[in-house]
Amino acid sequence: MKASELRALPIEELPAVAKRIERDIFDSRMKNHTNRLDDTSNIRKSKRDLARVLTVMAQRAAEAAKK
Repeated sequence: MKASELRALPIEELPAVAKRIERDIFDSRMKNHTNRLDDTSNIRKSKRDLARVLTVMAQRAAEAAKK
């Protein structure tokens, strides 16, 4: 997910997106542990997506605090 796509989302949807990505990371880690995960790079990609979501949330919080 690109940062521009995340910035287009309303602030109310960002926590739900973060929770979904956290769940994906957990599922991928469990699949990796049981040797059922084919592409291990999904874990890293999901972590980066989560960081993007959290960054956009922090930026919006800083903008709201400024006003």
